[in-house]
Amino acid sequence: MLLRTSKNLKHLYLNEIFCNQAIFENLYVNTTVASLDLHLTHKINDDFKFKAIDGLAKILSKNSTLTSLNLITIKLGTEGVKTLLESLYKNTALNSLNIDVNWIGAEEGKMIAEFLCKNKALKYLNLYSNNLGSEGGKALANALCKNAALTVLDIGYNKFGSEAGKALADALCKNTTLKDLNLCENDLGSEVGKALAEALCKNITLTSLNLAGTNLGTKGGKALAKALCKNTTLTSLDISFNYLGLEVGKALADTLCKNTTLTSLNLDSNNLGPKGGKALANALYKNTTLTSLNLRYNNIKFKIKSNNQSIEILQ
Repeated sequence: MLLRTSKNLKHLYLNEIFCNQAIFENLYVNTTVASLDLHLTHKINDDFKFKAIDGLAKILSKNSTLTSLNLITIKLGTEGVKTLLESLYKNTALNSLNIDVNWIGAEEGKMIAEFLCKNKALKYLNLYSNNLGSEGGKALANALCKNAALTVLDIGYNKFGSEAGKALADALCKNTTLKDLNLCENDLGSEVGKALAEALCKNITLTSLNLAGTNLGTKGGKALAKALCKNTTLTSLDISFNYLGLEVGKALADTLCKNTTLTSLNLDSNNLGPKGGKALANALYKNTTLTSLNLRYNNIKFKIKSNNQSIEILQ
Protein backbone atom coordinates (compact mmCIF):
# COMPACT_ATOMS: atom_id res chain seq x y z
CA MET A 1 0.00 0.00 0.00
CA LEU A 2 2.88 2.38 0.81
CA LEU A 3 4.29 2.07 -2.72
CA ARG A 4 0.92 2.85 -4.21
CA THR A 5 0.05 5.85 -2.02
CA SER A 6 3.32 7.41 -0.78
CA LYS A 7 4.31 10.76 -2.28
CA ASN A 8 7.67 10.92 -0.48
CA LEU A 9 9.32 7.51 -1.02
CA LYS A 10 12.39 8.05 -3.21
CA HIS A 11 14.64 5.06 -2.50
CA LEU A 12 13.68 1.39 -2.18
CA TYR A 13 15.76 -1.60 -1.11
CA LEU A 14 14.47 -5.09 -1.92
CA ASN A 15 15.82 -8.55 -1.12
CA GLU A 16 14.41 -12.07 -1.30
CA ILE A 17 12.44 -11.42 1.89
CA PHE A 18 10.88 -8.21 0.65
CA CYS A 19 10.41 -9.06 -3.00
CA ASN A 20 7.16 -10.42 -4.39
CA GLN A 21 4.60 -9.96 -7.14
CA ALA A 22 2.55 -7.46 -5.14
CA ILE A 23 5.55 -5.16 -4.68
CA PHE A 24 6.35 -5.21 -8.39
CA GLU A 25 2.72 -4.48 -9.25
CA ASN A 26 2.77 -1.46 -6.97
CA LEU A 27 6.11 -0.33 -8.36
CA TYR A 28 4.60 -0.53 -11.82
CA VAL A 29 2.25 2.36 -10.98
CA ASN A 30 4.52 4.18 -8.51
CA THR A 31 5.68 7.65 -9.60
CA THR A 32 8.01 8.65 -6.75
CA VAL A 33 10.72 5.98 -6.37
CA ALA A 34 13.84 7.18 -8.18
CA SER A 35 16.38 4.68 -6.83
CA LEU A 36 16.02 0.91 -6.49
CA ASP A 37 18.41 -1.63 -4.96
CA LEU A 38 17.65 -5.30 -5.61
CA HIS A 39 19.77 -7.76 -3.63
CA LEU A 40 19.19 -11.47 -4.16
CA THR A 41 21.62 -13.89 -2.50
CA HIS A 42 23.07 -16.97 -4.18
CA LYS A 43 20.82 -19.20 -2.08
CA ILE A 44 17.61 -18.35 -3.93
CA ASN A 45 16.41 -20.66 -6.69
CA ASP A 46 16.50 -19.66 -10.35
CA ASP A 47 12.72 -19.61 -10.66
CA PHE A 48 12.41 -16.92 -7.97
CA LYS A 49 15.29 -14.95 -9.48
CA PHE A 50 13.91 -14.91 -13.01
CA LYS A 51 10.43 -13.96 -11.81
CA ALA A 52 12.03 -11.02 -10.01
CA ILE A 53 13.98 -10.01 -13.12
CA ASP A 54 10.85 -10.32 -15.29
CA GLY A 55 8.92 -8.15 -12.84
CA LEU A 56 11.70 -5.59 -12.85
CA ALA A 57 11.85 -5.59 -16.66
CA LYS A 58 8.11 -4.82 -16.90
CA ILE A 59 8.60 -1.86 -14.57
CA LEU A 60 11.55 -0.52 -16.57
CA SER A 61 9.57 -0.80 -19.82
CA LYS A 62 6.97 1.65 -18.49
CA ASN A 63 8.46 3.57 -15.55
CA SER A 64 9.66 7.13 -16.18
CA THR A 65 10.72 8.11 -12.66
CA LEU A 66 13.30 5.43 -11.79
CA THR A 67 16.75 6.89 -12.55
CA SER A 68 19.05 4.58 -10.59
CA LEU A 69 19.14 0.76 -10.48
CA ASN A 70 21.51 -1.28 -8.36
CA LEU A 71 21.47 -5.06 -8.93
CA ILE A 72 23.58 -6.61 -6.19
CA THR A 73 25.21 -10.06 -6.67
CA ILE A 74 22.20 -11.47 -8.50
CA LYS A 75 24.17 -13.66 -10.93
CA LEU A 76 22.06 -12.48 -13.86
CA GLY A 77 23.30 -14.90 -16.52
CA THR A 78 22.69 -14.53 -20.25
CA GLU A 79 18.89 -14.64 -20.05
CA GLY A 80 18.80 -12.19 -17.15
CA VAL A 81 20.99 -9.67 -18.98
CA LYS A 82 18.97 -10.11 -22.18
CA THR A 83 15.66 -9.52 -20.35
CA LEU A 84 17.05 -6.48 -18.54
CA LEU A 85 18.46 -4.89 -21.69
CA GLU A 86 15.29 -5.48 -23.72
CA SER A 87 13.41 -3.38 -21.17
CA LEU A 88 16.13 -0.72 -21.08
CA TYR A 89 15.96 -0.23 -24.84
CA LYS A 90 12.47 1.15 -24.18
CA ASN A 91 13.46 3.14 -21.10
CA THR A 92 14.73 6.72 -21.44
CA ALA A 93 14.79 7.70 -17.75
CA LEU A 94 17.41 5.41 -16.17
CA ASN A 95 20.79 7.14 -16.01
CA SER A 96 22.62 4.97 -13.45
CA LEU A 97 23.07 1.17 -13.62
CA ASN A 98 25.13 -0.92 -11.24
CA ILE A 99 25.57 -4.61 -12.05
CA ASP A 100 28.91 -5.32 -10.39
CA VAL A 101 29.78 -8.81 -9.09
CA ASN A 102 27.12 -10.51 -11.21
CA TRP A 103 29.24 -13.20 -12.95
CA ILE A 104 28.70 -11.59 -16.34
CA GLY A 105 30.87 -13.09 -19.08
CA ALA A 106 32.06 -12.11 -22.55
CA GLU A 107 28.73 -12.82 -24.30
CA GLU A 108 26.79 -10.68 -21.85
CA GLY A 109 29.49 -8.03 -22.19
CA LYS A 110 28.89 -7.94 -25.95
CA MET A 111 25.16 -7.54 -25.35
CA ILE A 112 25.78 -4.61 -23.01
CA ALA A 113 28.19 -3.06 -25.54
CA GLU A 114 25.55 -3.28 -28.29
CA PHE A 115 23.07 -1.61 -25.94
CA LEU A 116 25.54 1.23 -25.24
CA CYS A 117 25.89 1.89 -28.97
CA LYS A 118 22.22 2.90 -29.05
CA ASN A 119 21.43 4.17 -25.56
CA LYS A 120 21.45 7.94 -25.00
CA ALA A 121 20.32 8.11 -21.36
CA LEU A 122 22.78 6.10 -19.24
CA LYS A 123 25.45 8.27 -17.57
CA TYR A 124 26.86 5.83 -15.01
CA LEU A 125 27.64 2.13 -15.55
CA ASN A 126 29.32 -0.14 -13.02
CA LEU A 127 30.46 -3.55 -14.27
CA TYR A 128 33.18 -4.06 -11.66
CA SER A 129 34.31 -7.59 -10.79
CA ASN A 130 32.58 -9.60 -13.47
CA ASN A 131 34.25 -11.88 -16.01
CA LEU A 132 34.03 -9.91 -19.25
CA GLY A 133 37.43 -11.05 -20.52
CA SER A 134 39.25 -9.87 -23.63
CA GLU A 135 36.28 -10.17 -26.01
CA GLY A 136 33.91 -8.37 -23.66
CA GLY A 137 36.49 -5.63 -23.14
CA LYS A 138 37.01 -5.11 -26.86
CA ALA A 139 33.26 -4.94 -27.43
CA LEU A 140 32.93 -2.25 -24.75
CA ALA A 141 35.83 -0.33 -26.30
CA ASN A 142 34.02 -0.33 -29.63
CA ALA A 143 30.87 0.92 -27.91
CA LEU A 144 32.79 3.81 -26.33
CA CYS A 145 33.72 4.99 -29.81
CA LYS A 146 30.01 5.40 -30.56
CA ASN A 147 28.36 6.18 -27.23
CA ALA A 148 27.97 9.89 -26.48
CA ALA A 149 26.19 9.75 -23.12
CA LEU A 150 28.24 7.72 -20.61
CA THR A 151 30.36 9.81 -18.22
CA VAL A 152 31.36 7.20 -15.60
CA LEU A 153 32.43 3.62 -16.39
CA ASP A 154 33.77 1.12 -13.87
CA ILE A 155 35.17 -2.01 -15.52
CA GLY A 156 37.80 -2.89 -12.96
CA TYR A 157 38.69 -6.52 -12.19
CA ASN A 158 37.30 -8.08 -15.37
CA LYS A 159 40.24 -10.17 -16.61
CA PHE A 160 41.14 -7.79 -19.42
CA GLY A 161 44.52 -8.41 -21.04
CA SER A 162 46.62 -6.37 -23.43
CA GLU A 163 44.25 -6.68 -26.41
CA ALA A 164 41.26 -5.29 -24.55
CA GLY A 165 43.49 -2.68 -22.90
CA LYS A 166 44.81 -1.39 -26.21
CA ALA A 167 41.28 -1.27 -27.64
CA LEU A 168 40.12 0.77 -24.65
CA ALA A 169 43.10 3.12 -25.02
CA ASP A 170 42.16 3.64 -28.66
CA ALA A 171 38.57 4.34 -27.63
CA LEU A 172 39.78 7.10 -25.30
CA CYS A 173 41.31 8.82 -28.31
CA LYS A 174 37.85 9.02 -29.88
CA ASN A 175 35.38 9.27 -26.99
CA THR A 176 34.45 12.82 -25.96
CA THR A 177 32.07 12.30 -23.02
CA LEU A 178 33.66 9.85 -20.56
CA LYS A 179 35.00 11.61 -17.45
CA ASP A 180 35.72 8.78 -15.02
CA LEU A 181 37.21 5.38 -15.98
CA ASN A 182 38.17 2.55 -13.64
CA LEU A 183 40.39 -0.18 -15.13
CA CYS A 184 41.94 -1.39 -11.86
CA GLU A 185 43.00 -5.00 -11.26
CA ASN A 186 43.21 -5.90 -14.96
CA ASP A 187 46.50 -7.35 -16.19
CA LEU A 188 47.08 -4.68 -18.84
CA GLY A 189 50.89 -4.57 -18.93
CA SER A 190 53.43 -1.96 -20.00
CA GLU A 191 52.38 -1.75 -23.67
CA VAL A 192 48.84 -0.83 -22.66
CA GLY A 193 50.34 1.67 -20.22
CA LYS A 194 52.09 3.34 -23.16
CA ALA A 195 48.91 3.21 -25.26
CA LEU A 196 46.92 4.85 -22.45
CA ALA A 197 49.62 7.50 -22.13
CA GLU A 198 49.25 8.29 -25.82
CA ALA A 199 45.48 8.49 -25.36
CA LEU A 200 45.89 10.97 -22.50
CA CYS A 201 47.83 13.23 -24.84
CA LYS A 202 44.76 13.39 -27.10
CA ASN A 203 41.77 13.00 -24.78
CA ILE A 204 40.38 16.27 -23.39
CA THR A 205 37.42 15.05 -21.31
CA LEU A 206 38.69 12.36 -18.90
CA THR A 207 39.20 13.73 -15.38
CA SER A 208 39.68 10.53 -13.35
CA LEU A 209 41.59 7.35 -14.24
CA ASN A 210 42.14 4.32 -12.01
CA LEU A 211 44.94 1.97 -13.08
CA ALA A 212 45.67 0.39 -9.70
CA GLY A 213 47.19 -3.07 -9.91
CA THR A 214 47.40 -3.22 -13.71
CA ASN A 215 51.04 -4.32 -14.05
CA LEU A 216 52.12 -1.14 -15.85
CA GLY A 217 55.85 -1.73 -15.41
CA THR A 218 58.62 0.85 -15.67
CA LYS A 219 57.96 1.66 -19.33
CA GLY A 220 54.23 2.08 -18.84
CA GLY A 221 54.72 4.22 -15.74
CA LYS A 222 57.29 6.52 -17.40
CA ALA A 223 55.04 6.92 -20.45
CA LEU A 224 52.14 8.00 -18.22
CA ALA A 225 54.36 10.45 -16.37
CA LYS A 226 55.41 12.00 -19.66
CA ALA A 227 51.80 12.20 -20.86
CA LEU A 228 50.81 14.13 -17.75
CA CYS A 229 53.17 16.89 -18.81
CA LYS A 230 50.88 17.42 -21.82
CA ASN A 231 47.45 16.46 -20.51
CA THR A 232 45.47 19.37 -19.02
CA THR A 233 42.19 17.71 -17.98
CA LEU A 234 43.02 14.75 -15.70
CA THR A 235 42.61 15.68 -12.03
CA SER A 236 42.78 12.24 -10.38
CA LEU A 237 45.15 9.34 -11.16
CA ASP A 238 45.46 6.08 -9.24
CA ILE A 239 48.48 3.96 -10.21
CA SER A 240 48.90 2.23 -6.86
CA PHE A 241 50.07 -1.39 -6.53
CA ASN A 242 52.09 -1.29 -9.75
CA TYR A 243 55.55 -1.57 -8.12
CA LEU A 244 56.88 1.06 -10.50
CA GLY A 245 60.23 1.68 -8.82
CA LEU A 246 62.71 4.55 -8.58
CA GLU A 247 62.86 5.54 -12.27
CA VAL A 248 59.11 6.11 -12.47
CA GLY A 249 59.21 7.95 -9.14
CA LYS A 250 61.72 10.41 -10.57
CA ALA A 251 59.71 10.77 -13.79
CA LEU A 252 56.55 11.53 -11.79
CA ALA A 253 58.45 14.06 -9.70
CA ASP A 254 59.45 15.85 -12.89
CA THR A 255 55.81 15.74 -14.00
CA LEU A 256 54.61 17.34 -10.77
CA CYS A 257 56.95 20.27 -11.44
CA LYS A 258 55.10 20.94 -14.71
CA ASN A 259 51.53 19.65 -14.38
CA THR A 260 48.99 22.18 -13.08
CA THR A 261 45.73 20.21 -13.21
CA LEU A 262 46.30 17.00 -11.22
CA THR A 263 44.86 17.28 -7.70
CA SER A 264 44.93 13.63 -6.55
CA LEU A 265 47.72 11.08 -7.10
CA ASN A 266 47.76 7.59 -5.55
CA LEU A 267 51.21 5.95 -5.56
CA ASP A 268 50.56 3.42 -2.79
CA SER A 269 52.81 0.30 -2.94
CA ASN A 270 55.15 1.23 -5.76
CA ASN A 271 58.58 0.58 -4.25
CA LEU A 272 59.77 4.15 -4.82
CA GLY A 273 62.40 4.02 -2.07
CA PRO A 274 64.17 6.93 -0.30
CA LYS A 275 65.55 8.40 -3.55
CA GLY A 276 62.16 8.34 -5.21
CA GLY A 277 60.71 9.94 -2.10
CA LYS A 278 63.35 12.68 -2.15
CA ALA A 279 62.60 13.49 -5.80
CA LEU A 280 58.88 13.77 -5.02
CA ALA A 281 59.59 15.88 -1.94
CA ASN A 282 61.57 18.35 -4.04
CA ALA A 283 58.76 18.46 -6.61
CA LEU A 284 56.20 19.31 -3.94
CA TYR A 285 58.03 22.57 -3.22
CA LYS A 286 57.17 23.63 -6.78
CA ASN A 287 53.76 22.03 -7.29
CA THR A 288 50.82 24.10 -6.02
CA THR A 289 47.81 22.18 -7.31
CA LEU A 290 48.07 18.68 -5.78
CA THR A 291 45.77 18.28 -2.76
CA SER A 292 46.05 14.52 -2.14
CA LEU A 293 49.14 12.31 -2.43
CA ASN A 294 49.21 8.69 -1.25
CA LEU A 295 52.74 7.37 -0.68
CA ARG A 296 52.01 4.48 1.67
CA TYR A 297 54.18 1.33 1.52
CA ASN A 298 56.96 2.81 -0.58
CA ASN A 299 59.88 2.35 1.83
CA ILE A 300 60.67 6.08 1.71
CA LYS A 301 61.98 6.14 5.32
CA PHE A 302 61.44 9.86 5.99
CA LYS A 303 58.48 12.20 6.37
CA ILE A 304 57.68 14.17 3.23
CA LYS A 305 56.50 17.75 3.67
CA SER A 306 55.18 20.43 1.34
CA ASN A 307 54.87 24.21 1.27
CA ASN A 308 51.29 23.70 0.10
CA GLN A 309 49.07 23.96 3.19
CA SER A 310 46.10 22.30 1.48
CA ILE A 311 47.81 19.05 0.48
CA GLU A 312 47.20 15.80 2.37
CA ILE A 313 50.13 13.40 2.22
CA LEU A 314 49.56 9.80 3.31
CA GLN A 315 52.63 7.79 4.29
